[in-house]
Amino acid sequence: MTADVPACQAATVMHVRCPDRLDQEVYRQVLEELAGLSPVVQALPPTAALVDLRGALPYYGVDARRLGEVLRVRTISRLGVDVRVGIGPSITVAATASGQVPLPGGVLAIGREEVSGWLGPLPVDALHGLGPRQAAALRDYGVHCVGLLAAVPPATVQRLLGGKAGRLAADRARGIDPRPVVPRALPATASVRYRFDQHTLDGAVVRAALLDLVVRLGTCLRGRGQAARALTLSLKFAGGGSWDKTRRLTAPSAHEDDLRQLAYQLMDAAGLQRGRLTSLALKGEDLLDADQAPRQLSLDDARENRLAAETAVDRIRDKFGPQVIGPAAVFRHAS
Repeated sequence: MTADVPACQAATVMHVRCPDRLDQEVYRQVLEELAGLSPVVQALPPTAALVDLRGALPYYGVDARRLGEVLRVRTISRLGVDVRVGIGPSITVAATASGQVPLPGGVLAIGREEVSGWLGPLPVDALHGLGPRQAAALRDYGVHCVGLLAAVPPATVQRLLGGKAGRLAADRARGIDPRPVVPRALPATASVRYRFDQHTLDGAVVRAALLDLVVRLGTCLRGRGQAARALTLSLKFAGGGSWDKTRRLTAPSAHEDDLRQLAYQLMDAAGLQRGRLTSLALKGEDLLDADQAPRQLSLDDARENRLAAETAVDRIRDKFGPQVIGPAAVFRHAS
């Protein structure tokens, strides 16, 4: 689809979806291809990205759909990867469009004047940013398509979905989404290290050092707005030997409760007996934007209390410094 208005006004945001479970290095190469089209690229790990086309359209002198087709040709020919490309006047429209492109790939461009007519017939769960539980709540109310959602008074949507969530859903159903594309190339990993003052065999000392790493890594990830999908524990021994092992988390997380459990499992897997340690390193692997991580409601009151305390501790550390609350306070009731 194309628009009659100038391309730079009609469709200025590109949303790109790569195949699921794409190798991380190939994903980085796709981001490099996007950077060849526009300098404003926002990575959305693990397999998506946003591109601001406002500068690229007048530079190349072609419409947005043509740039999407050029991108597909490049990723297929250079990387062997097909992509689904959605283009529109806002992030919501572009991301919704890319979700409507059938596999394995293609380009769908929605002009500004086409937004209402195109969004209207789509099922509510096709609207980007609307979760399955929110869509189910709307369907229970009789709102099955985006056009009906746009017609419902915003105050009613807020009562159904909650204040902020309802306001966003009502706006996006009308094509309203003022968010800009923010250049962002997220680090692929985050690492923290602990060096012992002297070679140690003491299990309690090693476990305390591991807890310190968990707290530092969790703080780092939450500060970046990221979540880890896997952890790698690396041990270095006196004499130059080393050991490392990687395991994936059950779900992406930056919460110390989750990181601690997996870090303990990794340490147990090392089977330490008489090895004299010189250092530990804990690395968060396969990182993604925390906003992209699934959020599950928990019926575990103790866990919810720990997560609430974690948020409070983060605020205290932001205000008074990272050392004001250490691992002992955080994990006093965790183990």
